[in-house]
Formats: sequence, C-alpha cells, structure tokens
Amino acid sequence: MCSFGAAPAVLNVLPPGRPLVSGRPAATILDNAPLVNIPTFGVCSSLANPTVAAATAAALGVLTPMPCLPATTGPWAPGSPTVALGGQPGLSNTSQCLCAYGGVITVLVPGQFTTEVP
Repeated sequence: MCSFGAAPAVLNVLPPGRPLVSGRPAATILDNAPLVNIPTFGVCSSLANPTVAAATAAALGVLTPMPCLPATTGPWAPGSPTVALGGQPGLSNTSQCLCAYGGVITVLVPGQFTTEVP
C-alpha cells in the first residue's frame, strides 16, 4: 500500500520459478520496478505528483486525485538480515519502498505469518 494511494495492490514477483514461502513466490529488495512489480494504487493524492498538482490547480485548489503511476526511487529497504535469494536480501514486513512523489510503499500482508520450527 502507498501512503498517497487509494487502494492496496498485489506485489508481482517475477520471474516465475522463484523459491516459494508459504506457497507464494519470495520477493527480494530488487522487486521494485513500477508497474512490473509494483502496480498502481488506484489514484494518487500527493501534490508532489505533477498530474495531481495540475488537476488541483485547475480545480481552484480543491485536491483532485489522479491515476497512480508509481515512481519508485530505489530498492526496498531494509531487506531481511537473515534471508537471501539469489544473493539479494529478501523482502520482509518491515521493508519500505519510496515513491518520487513522496509516498511510502509498505507491505500490508506479508504472505507468511509464522514459521514452525520442529
């Protein structure tokens, strides 16, 4: 979920064949490509987004959300200190990814909730 988005989205983990965790593909900090890994969050309400700023100005200052096009600025951080996939730190429920328009993208549902140790 993005702090300026209107709806949550599902992280796309590519390519197929990645290791599975709780039946889902495991993500790394490099799964941060806009629209490839991180889909749209519906509409964006950040005034740092040029389309939102223009629409808000045209509406005489009334905040006017516009379609979200994520603009990530780098990899997710922090990565998992104990899990690596293909030499990259795994994604965890504390990882965040930043958007150039000021949004903070966070993991709402990590996909793995518990680990059973025999």
